[in-house]
Amino acid sequence: MPSYCEVALPVPLDHTFTYGVRPGQSPQRGARVIVPFRNEKLIGVVTALAATAPPDVEVRYLEAVLDEEPLLSEHLLELGAWTAQYYLAPLGEVLRAMLPLAAEVRRTVYYRIADLGRDVLASAIDGDPEHGSRGKGIAKPRARRPQKLSAEGHDVERRVLERLASGEPVKVSTLRTATAASLPLLAAMLRKKWIARETAAAERDARRMERFAVLIPDARLPTLTEKQQAILAELAACDGELPLAELRRRDLPSSTLQTLVRRGLVRIEERPELFRLGGLPPTAAPFSLNPAQTDALATLTVALGGFHPFLLHGITGSGKTAVYLAAMQKALDRGLSSILLVPEIGLTPQTAGLLDAAFGQKVALLHSALTPEERSEQWRRIRRGDAPIVVGTRSAIFAPAPNLGLILVDEEHDQSYKQEETPRYNARDVAVMRAKLAGAVVVMGSATPSLESWHNAERGKYTRIELRDRVMNRPLPEVELIDMRREFQESGRDEIFSRSLVAQTKAALERGEQALILLNRRGYSFAVMCRACGEKLDCQNCAIALTHHKAASEDLAEVRAGQRLECHYCGYRRTVPARCPKCDSEHLFYIGAGSQQGEERLHEIFPGARIGRMDRDTVRGRGDLERLLARLHSGEINLLVGTQMIAKGHDIHSVTLVGVVGCDHSLSMPDFRAAERVFQLMTQVSGRAGRGDLPGRVVVQTYYPDHYAILAASAHDYEAFVQREEKYRRWMHYPPFGVLANVLVQSQKMEEAAGWAALLGKYLVQNQNPGGVRVLGPCTAPIARIKNVYRFHMILKSASRKALNAALRGMIAHADQAGIPRRNLIVDVDALRLM
Repeated sequence: MPSYCEVALPVPLDHTFTYGVRPGQSPQRGARVIVPFRNEKLIGVVTALAATAPPDVEVRYLEAVLDEEPLLSEHLLELGAWTAQYYLAPLGEVLRAMLPLAAEVRRTVYYRIADLGRDVLASAIDGDPEHGSRGKGIAKPRARRPQKLSAEGHDVERRVLERLASGEPVKVSTLRTATAASLPLLAAMLRKKWIARETAAAERDARRMERFAVLIPDARLPTLTEKQQAILAELAACDGELPLAELRRRDLPSSTLQTLVRRGLVRIEERPELFRLGGLPPTAAPFSLNPAQTDALATLTVALGGFHPFLLHGITGSGKTAVYLAAMQKALDRGLSSILLVPEIGLTPQTAGLLDAAFGQKVALLHSALTPEERSEQWRRIRRGDAPIVVGTRSAIFAPAPNLGLILVDEEHDQSYKQEETPRYNARDVAVMRAKLAGAVVVMGSATPSLESWHNAERGKYTRIELRDRVMNRPLPEVELIDMRREFQESGRDEIFSRSLVAQTKAALERGEQALILLNRRGYSFAVMCRACGEKLDCQNCAIALTHHKAASEDLAEVRAGQRLECHYCGYRRTVPARCPKCDSEHLFYIGAGSQQGEERLHEIFPGARIGRMDRDTVRGRGDLERLLARLHSGEINLLVGTQMIAKGHDIHSVTLVGVVGCDHSLSMPDFRAAERVFQLMTQVSGRAGRGDLPGRVVVQTYYPDHYAILAASAHDYEAFVQREEKYRRWMHYPPFGVLANVLVQSQKMEEAAGWAALLGKYLVQNQNPGGVRVLGPCTAPIARIKNVYRFHMILKSASRKALNAALRGMIAHADQAGIPRRNLIVDVDALRLM
């Protein structure tokens, strides 16, 4: 029996921790344990067992072993180790991302008084003028207080210290109820070291349970009221049982139900709640393959049973999804599991509907819109082998699918596969490594593959499969480019929608067809500026302009003071001022048009149209999206405006017209991938048109009609775009002709962040140039401050991944020696966003 074990913890430290094993505990590699860490109880994963502890280490002991057998298989542990090494992320944070089981552990936060807090409380009671006086709360010298508190705030601090004075830990909910303390106030007291924070963790039952009312047969019926008879009649009509939630929806009172229970006519049973996959019903049979699809399927089928990466390049509407479903069926016939990754939750209702029709209860769903209990339940189903078909967003790549044989990455170019928080992995690249470790086939599908994947196919690392025609030989939509510079010269008006787009939309609606309009900005206006002094209304926490939003209930025809300004980075909100905060001018100017203003203008132009909007403001959850898509598929909505959410994967056969408004603004952004993103977005949204029996048409409004990305997208010519873009990338040594990492240094103090960035930049320049690593920067990040954190960054480029990795590891070690906290240093390997 091992006496010690190594545990990976979800903390920003690049090593594991040694813990002792108590008698009776049997931890295994890959199992979860609860361990003490500082003043907290954390959940970690055992990575190794040992008979002896490392020398000179003060060993603490495991609190509890949560799993009798390993939850992570050896190949998943190996995948986690590779992910941590490749993306330079702490192993514990990688393993936490692989185990979406937070619902199975109950975490409780406690506070207790610290020694300094006792001194402060005693001084206040004794009337020490340094700390306050009896009955007047606690006040410290101004220089020692980070924020100025009101007299009421001082009273709350005193109440907190008095409540904790016994020395016993108090649960945070109890403390807040007893003292009316806010979480920010408790955090401030914690920073001043007046109180200490502790956490406890304990295992809990995360099964979702549902309560049923069950009719007791052959029960003797006494005299019943009208409501009691109604409940019994409902139960009898539904095979003698109904969920309590359904009875409530039918306005049957729970008090009447309890009376029936007491009288022995009904009993209440608690059962595991069934997971409903949901989704939209399929509009066509998924397995009627044409010759090109059949050839693609045959190629994939032959490769099953071993590692083989494929790039499935199929134009929009070529039937890639049908190939995916057929390939999963072939894998299932051989007893193999499959994972299908989709880039956003927005694609899962339609995909889930297809999978439900094809595979039924063999499908599991994993994405962030599920509740913690639902994620835990789905993860357990997959691990037991009850669901050999897994569909989900990027985190689903870590699903514990047994006997994995096939991984499919739909829209593999999509940047939402890249996680923007630690661990900053790209699910597409992790999918390739997982397939290699599992001996599985991996298929990356897209109409607009990333240049990295295309380059790998050109070099022979991936096998490329082409689907060059749409199903049933339907034509690609014709694309019309509208030069918005000339549009303004000719019309003399600054309109959101061009005359051609309005006329063609009107004609499509009159024919009974549907239209989509992409307006890739949220909100009503994306900036507010004073015409008198030029002041821009920025977020108080971020170096970014506030976006103007109107409430749905407001009169959208008028901009008024008091409407909402919102930051899309930190969530800060304020009302629209009546006058400029700087110069008191009343002349505020609203710049730009978002999807909300686009919807308003469409209502004015087409008063009889059935208009919907799809963006992050109208789609906040799984149910919202499903309802909106159902209305679109049924024809209840015939004109949809939205952000890039409307561009991805939707297959609506009645859509014949697509308008593209303002998708080219990113060409002016400081991002070497800007042209690729514009080409992909234009091509993807254009592909929503003409997917049924009627031909499609696309109207693209642009200020850059001669840009090669716009021209190639309008001609549906991916290879022409690649040839032009690769010349630029090769010349500048950008991916795929080099490797890249973005290093972000951040701090709440600008001087500190700037000093750290300069220190690391100097180290890299002095130590890494011989290794072929080029350092750009450091400099202020394009968005210099987010959530009151100042940001400086450096971009590292190299022809050698080994040299880049060595440079980054050396930099992290140097930062540690210089006392730069690891949480203040973000290393984003293969970064997709440089803002």
